[in-house]
Amino acid sequence: MTVKTPNSSSWVALFDLDGTLTWRDTLLPYLTGFLLRRPWRVARLWGAPYALYRFWLDRDHGALKSQMIHMIMGGAPRRVIEAWSEHFVAALKPHNRFRPLGLAVVEAHRSAGDRLVLMSASPDLYVPKIGQLLGFERTLCTEILWDGERLDGRLASANRRGEEKTRCLEWLRQQYRGVPIIAYGNSSSDLDHMRAADRALLVNGSLEARRLARQSNIEVSSWT
Repeated sequence: MTVKTPNSSSWVALFDLDGTLTWRDTLLPYLTGFLLRRPWRVARLWGAPYALYRFWLDRDHGALKSQMIHMIMGGAPRRVIEAWSEHFVAALKPHNRFRPLGLAVVEAHRSAGDRLVLMSASPDLYVPKIGQLLGFERTLCTEILWDGERLDGRLASANRRGEEKTRCLEWLRQQYRGVPIIAYGNSSSDLDHMRAADRALLVNGSLEARRLARQSNIEVSSWT
């Protein structure tokens, strides 16, 4: 299949990760895999029902993410986190966790000389390693707090989702002055920054996300 990229001398190609380049979410498998290898940490999940209840009330994705990472991985040494992250990312490609057409679009942009940026709400515990694996020149993602050489697990930055992604996009405009940005995303929460891009494509979106995208004159497609 021939993948076409926008007609321009150069673009910043800004890709979302979960559901856009991958088939599904990466954070839950990352946390679950860590926990399965350390089952004694299940006892640390005593606060999970309350965290889920709070999320049901306020829909604060950042707070839920912070609490779950803190409960499951908090206190683990940096070397342990690094080893698990390396293992997790190394297993993504051989086990077909990426959408082939998504990777083809990345390669088409690379061949065209475009600047590749990965932007994700998932944490910097492993997302930069995915960026390196796929050859992105820059990665923006949610930053996680450390206490010296041990993981705290709570957020050290804003959750890179929704309006925060728009702020990141405007920051990228300062880094790549005069270069148009094309944004790829898959969810309703991505539409905020996609509207601020020079061109955007919603891929693999839900019916609601597609409806909202069309209202904003954002193209829609499916990547298999």
